[in-house]
Amino acid sequence: MNAELNSLTRRARVHAALGDPARLAIVDALTLGDASPGEIARSLDMPTNLVAHHVRVLTEAGLVVRARSEGDRRRTYLRLLPEALAALTPAPLTGVDRVVFVCTHNSARSQLAAALWRRRTHGADASAGTKPAARVHPRAVAVARRHRLELDPTRTAHLADVVAADDLVIAVCDNAHEELTGPVRPRLHWSVPDPVRIDTDEAFEAAYADLAGRVDRLAPAVSPGAHHD
Repeated sequence: MNAELNSLTRRARVHAALGDPARLAIVDALTLGDASPGEIARSLDMPTNLVAHHVRVLTEAGLVVRARSEGDRRRTYLRLLPEALAALTPAPLTGVDRVVFVCTHNSARSQLAAALWRRRTHGADASAGTKPAARVHPRAVAVARRHRLELDPTRTAHLADVVAADDLVIAVCDNAHEELTGPVRPRLHWSVPDPVRIDTDEAFEAAYADLAGRVDRLAPAVSPGAHHD
């Protein structure tokens, strides 16, 4: 808990340092190359004393370091520390061997999410439902084909037959998220509107796009476990 609190404190300090437009402009200016404080002042049309103040804040936040010029030793150059910006993102989810997507009927959203995860990460995945239907919805099958996703139209499953203790369970519908209050509890919830309620190709395309964006955001944050199925 202390380590997590320290990480949050460091991230908050960096966010606070970046919260001023002038400091954000200095960070932007240093993104692709180093510069002296005087060069920053000229390029941003900013008084040198104001640049000095902002550089001090950025340095204290661990975003910028100074280095003495190897030419004119009276000059210093500012260098951005990209790792400080990378630390703004939350800590990864570690030790994930398999991701299981859950919705009510396991006939659309959870199926598409699992197929998207498989294509995006090549990792272990599964999908399940709290009240699984007999088959995958035809429009879900159609949207999967349009986007060249691998999806078995005949395979649905109950979460009790699928979920293991160490799975990362993601509820992709509100009903499943709210129903699962027992031993099997989703770690993440994606409130994706049910396309079956509208039952149009456009609704299924919207659900696909929503899930695809969420999968793309989650994938870099998941660190696999030591063993895989």
